[in-house]
Amino acid sequence: MSKIKLFDQYVGNSEKIAIKRVFDSHFWASGAGVANVEKFEKKFSNYIKCKNSIAVNSGTSALNLALSMFDIKNKEVLLPSLSFVSTAHAIVLNGGKPIFVDIDPKTLCIDPDQIEKLITKKSIMILPVHFAGMPADLTKIKKIATKNKIHLVEDAAHATGSTYNQQKIGSHGELVCFSFHPVKNLAMPTGGIISINTKNSKKIIKILKEKRWCGITNRKNVNYDVKNIGWNYYMDEFAAAIGLEQLKKIENMNQLRKKTAKKYSESILLENKMPFDNNCSYHFYWIRTKNRKEFRERLLKNGIETGTHYKPIHTLSFYKSKIKLPITEKIGKEIVTLPTHPNLTKENIEKIIKTVNNSI
Repeated sequence: MSKIKLFDQYVGNSEKIAIKRVFDSHFWASGAGVANVEKFEKKFSNYIKCKNSIAVNSGTSALNLALSMFDIKNKEVLLPSLSFVSTAHAIVLNGGKPIFVDIDPKTLCIDPDQIEKLITKKSIMILPVHFAGMPADLTKIKKIATKNKIHLVEDAAHATGSTYNQQKIGSHGELVCFSFHPVKNLAMPTGGIISINTKNSKKIIKILKEKRWCGITNRKNVNYDVKNIGWNYYMDEFAAAIGLEQLKKIENMNQLRKKTAKKYSESILLENKMPFDNNCSYHFYWIRTKNRKEFRERLLKNGIETGTHYKPIHTLSFYKSKIKLPITEKIGKEIVTLPTHPNLTKENIEKIIKTVNNSI
């Protein structure tokens, strides 16, 4: 019995040709971000309709680099706890204090009403996560940010291709961070990008490019200067070449994911499950079950991989605190994530639905 993977890259011959072209060129990487990297930045910016973007080597790098553009030291950043730990790490690494906010049980995105309750004089930023590709309520969140004169930076690691108010995610917040990890909707060996929507985007992109490459600036041949701290965060040519090919098929891949999610939504006999929304890119599909351990074991015995995204960050040892997030904590114990990747066959989808319904 072949296993149905939770995640699986949708790749073909075009990616192989692109990799070989880079390999044969002997030009594999550049801190300056030229060639394929520059092409990918331009095409991705055009795809989501943002002012500028800067490619990096991971979603984690994107978050850290984006937050380094703001003075958040000893200030508070509001974020959901139901996310991968990198969202919180980026705040701590830049000297800020994560303030965990409870989520909307329908979308599993940060709850704007709970944000308002936790705003203080020390608040400097809201960092929503578009969980599983479901857009957070950016209209309400933007109003809160504007009212309190604080920044809006988005974690869109799951949301390549998602839309909000008929605009692609990545065109709303000041800076928006994407991940192109191999399991993501747009897959690379490793990669990420920051989209920029500020009025001074040209100035921002210049600083980000310096920070992306160890702070190096004004390079001419062997001469250069360093004016800012920086990191080795630049994207390599192999990743960018794959990304260019993935961009050509991202809409088709996401349509296949939506088709699967719609089928789950209509056929899975559970009340607590991810709603269907055509604006969502469905990085995965979530359900909630009270007997999670036994439920997942039963699916695995039937050859179906599942996940548990995520263990709430505020319950991890490094971040453990006395705060109570009842909805997050309950969902953190019940959530099971199902495959939505484009390689699923009709038979795979039917098997998943049947096995889920027989296991609840």
